[in-house]
Amino acid sequence: MFSYEDYREIIRIIKSTGRYAHYADALGKDRFIIMRHDVEYSVERAYELARVEQSMDFTSTYFFQWTNNSYNVLSRKNINMIKDMRERGQHIGLHFALNGMTDMAEIRRKIQIEIDMLSEMFGFPIKEFSIHRPSKDVLRENIKLDGILNAYQDDFFTFAENITEETPVAVKYMSDANHIWRYGYPDEKNITSYDKVQILVHPFSWCKEGYDNFDNYKSLVQEKYVEMIDSIDQECKDFGEYRDYFLERYNK
Repeated sequence: MFSYEDYREIIRIIKSTGRYAHYADALGKDRFIIMRHDVEYSVERAYELARVEQSMDFTSTYFFQWTNNSYNVLSRKNINMIKDMRERGQHIGLHFALNGMTDMAEIRRKIQIEIDMLSEMFGFPIKEFSIHRPSKDVLRENIKLDGILNAYQDDFFTFAENITEETPVAVKYMSDANHIWRYGYPDEKNITSYDKVQILVHPFSWCKEGYDNFDNYKSLVQEKYVEMIDSIDQECKDFGEYRDYFLERYNK
């Protein structure tokens, strides 16, 4: 359920409806399907998923974190990948982490600050954001900012205090959070049975092989381990003699 082939089938279904749209396109429409990606651990996996989409002439929205311990969104390598994604038609937004904040005025202010910073560093305007692990208070707040779209605002998302699959919703929301499809799998029935649909796919969960949760995390950790070794090797002239040792140690 988490291989690139599985993902291609989801895209095929979405495209067959003729209703897929980006956030700005969906505003005011009676029918739409939005595909969104919150990038949690790996810009590389987001880039590869974008390449899968490109192979099917499909684009979506990728939200990147400014404050993240797993990747540096402003590294030269990551900026180059993100800019390439945008040049190929992908939409780029901010994935805002609350980091314990609860004051709504402060949250609004920080979102605007991070959007302005990313716009400056990327060299193109950021006009959309999603919130990382949003609290019910934040969802209930229905945050809207001038000229900026929130993936969780009521145009694209239906908030309910205790939502279940049976709860009536204006927008059908499906998410693969924690490697589990919540609120339904995006098969043909679920995608076509609702006028308005938003699908959240986390790129780190997807790869060519389509691993289960444990093996997916194992492969992700290995990728980040090798990335760290490569980064140290590029920065430190004296690390080369140790490189093979660390690679062999991990493979054991």
